Amino acid sequence: MKSDIEIAQENVKLPIAEVAAKVGISADDIEPYGKYKAKLSEELMKKLEAKEDGKLVLVTAINPTPAGEGKTTTSIGLADALRLQGKNAVLALREPSLGPCFGMKGGAAGGGYAQVVPMEDLNLHFTGDFHAITSANNLLAALLDNHIQQGNELGIDPRQVVMKRCEDMNDRALRNIVIGLGAKSDGMVREDHFVITVATEIMAIFCLASDLADLKKRLGEIIVAYTFDKKPVRAKDLNAVGAMTALLKDAISPNMIQSLEHTPAIVHGGPFANIAHGCNSVRATRAAMKLSDICVTEAGFGADLGAEKFFDIKCRKAGLTPDAVVLVATIRALKYNGGVAKADLGTENLEALGAGIVNLEKHIENLQKYGVPIVVALNSFFTDTDAERQFVEEFCRSKGCKFALSEVFEKGGKGGEALAREVIDTLENGRSEFKMLYEDDLSLTDKIEKIAREIYGASEVTYLPAAKRELDRLTELGMADYPVCMAKTQYSLSDDPKKLGCPTDYTITVREVYPSAGAGFVVAILGDMLTMPGLPKDPAAYHIDVDDEGKITGLF
Repeated sequence: MKSDIEIAQENVKLPIAEVAAKVGISADDIEPYGKYKAKLSEELMKKLEAKEDGKLVLVTAINPTPAGEGKTTTSIGLADALRLQGKNAVLALREPSLGPCFGMKGGAAGGGYAQVVPMEDLNLHFTGDFHAITSANNLLAALLDNHIQQGNELGIDPRQVVMKRCEDMNDRALRNIVIGLGAKSDGMVREDHFVITVATEIMAIFCLASDLADLKKRLGEIIVAYTFDKKPVRAKDLNAVGAMTALLKDAISPNMIQSLEHTPAIVHGGPFANIAHGCNSVRATRAAMKLSDICVTEAGFGADLGAEKFFDIKCRKAGLTPDAVVLVATIRALKYNGGVAKADLGTENLEALGAGIVNLEKHIENLQKYGVPIVVALNSFFTDTDAERQFVEEFCRSKGCKFALSEVFEKGGKGGEALAREVIDTLENGRSEFKMLYEDDLSLTDKIEKIAREIYGASEVTYLPAAKRELDRLTELGMADYPVCMAKTQYSLSDDPKKLGCPTDYTITVREVYPSAGAGFVVAILGDMLTMPGLPKDPAAYHIDVDDEGKITGLF
């Protein structure tokens, strides 16, 4: 089979105006960025407010493994298949980060014959949204340090600066740095830090803001530091909001591209789910719902991260009610959870499958807590055997879930028709009784422990002293009613990436806590989770090239 980039480059794309016309958007209501991508105009966004919402389907997955799960691939293939079934389906996806694209994971445009295109544009600079977010963040950092340098009228304690600089690249050397070295005019010497752009509060704000006015208001609430007398200093105190908003003015408009089969895809925003809230922008989701019968969206990594945050943060903040959930699994990943080495995953092993299926079982149980009907999509690999597929299907049905085999990687929309039929049946005959895991009035500690115990399966939660002090401070600042965004490894239900399957009787450690006051949630960092990833020994960047004709190779 051809590589993803070869398939994408051979695809005959429609002009973006023709793709927009499929959902009733006129050429006057888009702002093209070349032939095949565009932003939806603000005039269109206002017109859409009066339209009725389509159904909302979330695609999530079991914990990721080196064997692959294919959540984005399934999302895209499902939307293509729904259109083949006569439904007006529209995708709402996240933009990829350059960090994993040049690191180990690769891009995030789907795979095989279920991709969105132009794949190279999406995985690289796209429409510049992430550059705008990076610039806005670093402008705020520059204004903060300039304020300290120019007399520090607000009395900012340089030891209590909590905002960090960012770049959209994996660069471990920038995790902990010292700035201001040199002459007195070069600024105050202090410790500083970088996070990857997709972990910033501005990215979270960008994805939760309902419009430009809401974006501006949220930016003003960002806590950047504390004063010597322990009072919070916000972005609005530094007179930073207007300039930051100017940098984000165009970026906040959602982007439209297409799948290989010309399904409209609204791709906007991209917070990581292991260290941020992991969902595309509220604006993109709302636009997709207004333009479709069925909006297919996704949330990052496994359901313990992306789905939990989609429900407890995004749906809470935006007032969304999901109608169905598609839970993606693969036999290879389940066998990996059952202790099989990656090299041996192609061999039938029902015993390991039985041992590893507890990971799928836990995710089903977790999703059932939210009251949304579940369809399990088994993403097919050619090494899967009939006995293994039957085992998984019978298991899912015994848990009260619908089940479908997905072959979208190899067959595109046609390979997702069985899944599409199950989703349609669920939407037409099922009933969502959506509820969140916890209420606003629980304390921050109780919210953390509810997620840790009920979603992760931990038996105990411990807090490092600094985390406990920060929880107390945030409670005093009036943030006790905020939801909590848990930052932890994506590879395990626990905070230890080596604990596969469904670990029990273990302790979660809360290492650090900090506010995302503009986004409206509190972040709790568990275990050894890092907010600035590093590159592997053999990064994907080594294998990416451009030929003399400008054709990119090696991108995946």
